[in-house]
Amino acid sequence: MPYLVRCLESVESQTIGPGRMELLAVDDGSADGTGEYLEEFAARSAVPTTVVRQPNSGGPGGPRNKGLALARGRYVFFLDADDFLGDEALERMVAVADRAGTDVVLGRMAGRGRGVPRSMFTRNEERADVRTSRVVYALSAQKLFRRALLTRLGLTFDERFATGEDALFTMEAYLAGSGVSVVADYDCYYLVGREDGKHATRRGGWESRFAAVTALAALIARLEPPGPGRDLLMVRPFTVGLLQQFSPALLRRPEAEQRERLRLAALVTGPYWNRGVAAHLKVAERLVLECVARGRLDLLKGVLEHTAAGSVPRVVRRRPGGRVYLALPYFGDRRAGLPARSYRVTVPDWAGTRRVLPPEPGASPLRAIARRIHRGAAGISAVRALRGHRKKGVR
Repeated sequence: MPYLVRCLESVESQTIGPGRMELLAVDDGSADGTGEYLEEFAARSAVPTTVVRQPNSGGPGGPRNKGLALARGRYVFFLDADDFLGDEALERMVAVADRAGTDVVLGRMAGRGRGVPRSMFTRNEERADVRTSRVVYALSAQKLFRRALLTRLGLTFDERFATGEDALFTMEAYLAGSGVSVVADYDCYYLVGREDGKHATRRGGWESRFAAVTALAALIARLEPPGPGRDLLMVRPFTVGLLQQFSPALLRRPEAEQRERLRLAALVTGPYWNRGVAAHLKVAERLVLECVARGRLDLLKGVLEHTAAGSVPRVVRRRPGGRVYLALPYFGDRRAGLPARSYRVTVPDWAGTRRVLPPEPGASPLRAIARRIHRGAAGISAVRALRGHRKKGVR
């Protein structure tokens, strides 16, 4: 309360109609009138509603599992009490799941006083490729799931985790299901910023977040064989998870904690950090994780100090047309032992890269004309010019 009022109003206003829905509301030991309001709603609403009241479980996983055990519909959707649905959300998501035969549907999110993920909602997709699309960066529970999939897998939220339990649940549904759809042309789900700031995503300390990211990486390894597909999937736990534990704020923490974070990180970097994963990262991200993977707190501190200072890296191209590197800390320092590949630009990177790249040396007339011939733009006259340059000894 009071967010629950708007939440329930959005359920009643669903265009799919009350006859195609059931609402399973779990009051997880609230002390603000939530339970009483739910029972009042159940007594008057046209939406069939079951209210469960229980002692506080300490996290969202337990209440969701309770509701899931009671569900009888073909699909389930996990709706947080402080958020609300767009009027057409369920109708649109069920329609695409029925049409495409997919087991999970992501509906576009909108923020009300808080940020929302956007990169996976650029277009409607009846079947998104989990490995190459951005859907792995939306692993919260607020999605439509085919209940037959959850039953077949015996999939529930792992109640041992104070945070990240929804990422484990959603990733397994992505990888073990029959496909993922995306509804990108309608705001299906509104994430509401609470005035008290008490969002479930902020539960748990850094130790619990290490546990969650380690479990997510292990889940990916269990469900996806080694290779390019796994490398792409592993970018998610390494960047949204592990990397966040090694921001410049770490410099202000006690050294004992810094070393403990490195120890916990080794449970992820040891089995899963490799060149394939690293190649999908920006240089600064890769360099931090390379230091973490090597257990080099000394090097890590130098990299984080450089980041905290806002220093601009020098761009290096070792030969014309060759590979491009960012000269971040320890670049070219053999004593540090960090390989040159850690500094290589392999994905769209720092905004200034193109702007300050060393200019290409002027192309020789021979090469310029050859390119014109290749494009079919110069014809016979270019061939004659090429012969003329050869006579003059141009190379």
